[in-house]
Amino acid sequence: MYQASAPRFAHTLKSLAAILEKAKAHAAAKKIDEQVLTSSRLFPDMFALARQVQIACDTAKGAVARLAGVEIPKHEDTEKTFDELQARIAKTLAFIASVKAAQIDGTEDKEIVLKLQGKDVASKGMPYLLGRAWPNFYFHATTAYNILRHNGVELGKGDFIGNP
Repeated sequence: MYQASAPRFAHTLKSLAAILEKAKAHAAAKKIDEQVLTSSRLFPDMFALARQVQIACDTAKGAVARLAGVEIPKHEDTEKTFDELQARIAKTLAFIASVKAAQIDGTEDKEIVLKLQGKDVASKGMPYLLGRAWPNFYFHATTAYNILRHNGVELGKGDFIGNP
């Protein structure tokens, strides 16, 4: 369970941080206010880039914390710049690194309870990780990538996948 969670989240968050660095450099080179990019969205009813990054971080730290049985760190959702988003990712990576494999391994059948739309939704550890945490995390990380790609940042699949 540990290998399927913490290192996977950390890997993609590191790729996301590298993507944001490219976006920051793109904004500087093109003389674009970076908040134009951090507030961009693919469609009016979708979250902006900054919120996509926040949710990716929240999903990763939440999943790791729930599986490990520790308190989920709270982060304010105030990031507007690339540097602030990088700091958010760094805090999330530091938390993930603080959780040891022994805290997560063996949680396949651990009961995980989420509050969704005001209701408690219970799941076992493995179905929670594979059926809720992973898809939600990758959805928001991918959407962040897509927003930047759509806005002209030169990115490719390798930027998203990174080096495992």
